[in-house]
Amino acid sequence: MAVDYGTLKKGGFMRQKQKNNFSLRVAVVGGTLTAENLKKIAEVAEEHGEGYVHLTSRQGVEIPFIKLEDIDVVKEELAEGGCKPGVCGPRVRTVTACQGNAICPSGNIDTQDIAKKLDERYFGRELPHKFKFGVTGCRNNCLKAEENDVGIKGATKVAWKEDACISCGLCVKVCREGALKLEDGKIILDQGKCNFCGRCVKSCPTDAWDAQSAYLVSCGGTFGNTIKEGQYMLPPITSEEQLFRVTDAAIQFFDDHANPGERFKFTIDRVGSNKLYEVLKEAYDG
Repeated sequence: MAVDYGTLKKGGFMRQKQKNNFSLRVAVVGGTLTAENLKKIAEVAEEHGEGYVHLTSRQGVEIPFIKLEDIDVVKEELAEGGCKPGVCGPRVRTVTACQGNAICPSGNIDTQDIAKKLDERYFGRELPHKFKFGVTGCRNNCLKAEENDVGIKGATKVAWKEDACISCGLCVKVCREGALKLEDGKIILDQGKCNFCGRCVKSCPTDAWDAQSAYLVSCGGTFGNTIKEGQYMLPPITSEEQLFRVTDAAIQFFDDHANPGERFKFTIDRVGSNKLYEVLKEAYDG
């Protein structure tokens, strides 16, 4: 019987150099697995693989040496542990994310929640080529957001509250962009220099800042044969509804304009970043 390798690859089973052996890519959203997930993955690797797994550069887990005849039972056993296969090929891949503000003191957004919502919205969607989302919580950029087709970076929009300020100058000291000055007991914020890191807010002993969580979205990043940094075209996005309007517009632009086998970055180059900006700005404005 002929083997449909295309369908297997779509379902996360990648051919190995060893005949009739596959490396199974497990879907790991935001780099997070439960203890139950890990136990089941270990059991499957022991019983149907060679007793080990491979951790990918995008927070994934791959179980190598799955035999062709075991594929169906492997999927069933993984499902018992709350796991599912990932995807390969020309479609939306599993979303990566750092731990975000639920864990990290530097985090500006709940990256895990956003990653799950992106995954629910787009995972496995068929497109002209692969499409990757990455979510990082702050300017430290642990997830390297700009390497993704669409990257989301946590930000904080700030406004100084004079009445609460004691003019200690801590916020000025921690600002790495030189966006803050203390003059005559008042904080002066240079909006043109602010990179929305939120360090001023976190350092303040008297809560003298109004802080609003926000998202910075980049488009067209790649990491592989071609390494390019994604472009930021929009001001900070201040609501989830607005964020998903923008991500919907970005992925639809790619779907509408990309040639088969063409990454988002090259679609933008060919069609024009001005065209993408018009679409994104319309979505941003709502």
